[in-house]
Amino acid sequence: MLLQGKTAIITGANRGIGRAVLQSFAQNGASIFACARNLTPAFLQDMENLAAAFGVSVFPVQLDVTSQESIQAATKAIMQQKLSIDILVNNAGAFPANGLFQMTPCTDIKNVFDTNFFGPMAFTQGISRLMARKKKGSIVNIGSVAGLDGGMGQFAYSASKAALSGATKTLAAELAGAGIRVNTVAPGLIDTDMAAGVRMDIHDTLVQESAMKRLGTPEEVAGAVLFFASELSAFVTGQTLRVDGGI
Repeated sequence: MLLQGKTAIITGANRGIGRAVLQSFAQNGASIFACARNLTPAFLQDMENLAAAFGVSVFPVQLDVTSQESIQAATKAIMQQKLSIDILVNNAGAFPANGLFQMTPCTDIKNVFDTNFFGPMAFTQGISRLMARKKKGSIVNIGSVAGLDGGMGQFAYSASKAALSGATKTLAAELAGAGIRVNTVAPGLIDTDMAAGVRMDIHDTLVQESAMKRLGTPEEVAGAVLFFASELSAFVTGQTLRVDGGI
């Protein structure tokens, strides 16, 4: 129960890595604000079942990180619960169709940055202020090895995730005085819906270039997020941890 008594916010909590992090946090005793773009009946039922299974509180929150109005409304809804916020996991993101830089319109690049960088940073501004009141907190950004290594045909995605990793270092320095740690988990190719959008040749190359010769699982990424979110990493900040099977 590494997160007993803690309250966490997870964006993109409805599927893939976000859903795995949500379950891991619930298993470890956290109360959770589960943010998703659409609060579908299936999602709401899933959250109710999860809360009952682990005896924790799960609060579904509508959040579209590309909308400033939605970010403000979600932050207000979270504040209304009057809970101290201990953890923020910036997981919501988009993996666009592959395309070479010279053939990618700048509007498309901007749209990817809105989802993968500007939106999460806008949300983090508000939530970090709530954390600062308690003088303690952990922010975990979900980056990507693409943001560290680059990759042909992935300009917008790689650049947006590189920006996230860079922001992690600056935020770690700026927020340390408020007792807030900031780290990034950088997954490789993970067995999620997003991986299904990767071109087959790129998919096969990434698997073959990894030491473990397989896809990762969302639960394996969630384990790294749990480490950064918990007191196990109490003296760790400004770091990016690869979870990529040894690429």
